[in-house]
Amino acid sequence: MQIKLFTIPVGDGGTALEEMNRFLRGNKILEVHDQLISNENGAYWCFCVRYIERTLNTVSNDKVKVDYRKILDDETFKKFSKLREIRKKVAADDGIPAFAVFTDEELAGMAKLDRITEKNMLLIKGIGDKKIERFAKHFITISEKDETTGTID
Repeated sequence: MQIKLFTIPVGDGGTALEEMNRFLRGNKILEVHDQLISNENGAYWCFCVRYIERTLNTVSNDKVKVDYRKILDDETFKKFSKLREIRKKVAADDGIPAFAVFTDEELAGMAKLDRITEKNMLLIKGIGDKKIERFAKHFITISEKDETTGTID
């Protein structure tokens, strides 16, 4: 645990406050004490911040939300959206969170496939035998014209 002190004049134009806010966003804050000090030189807010420095590992573990609408082409995104609807229903029926069925990354991988089969699903990072056994049947659709395809209409 470390301590950092900030002194911000009451009439600050925002520079000192922005510096403190940048520091607060970049570290794990344990505790903040503040006090208003007034003397012949003016009024100041004094902040005592107890914190733990974030390491590179802590920062890199934060997941960045991916906008699949931007990284998938229109046709693939439509398949992805349909797969998300199926996932939502499967998750609700099983009473589990949607990501426990398949993650968005896994669904995006499935949407990129020409044909969704158990064999092809196993090629996607994160999908293993357990997920195939439990959930694949919901995502493999048999076309009325060709019962061997397993494509999404």
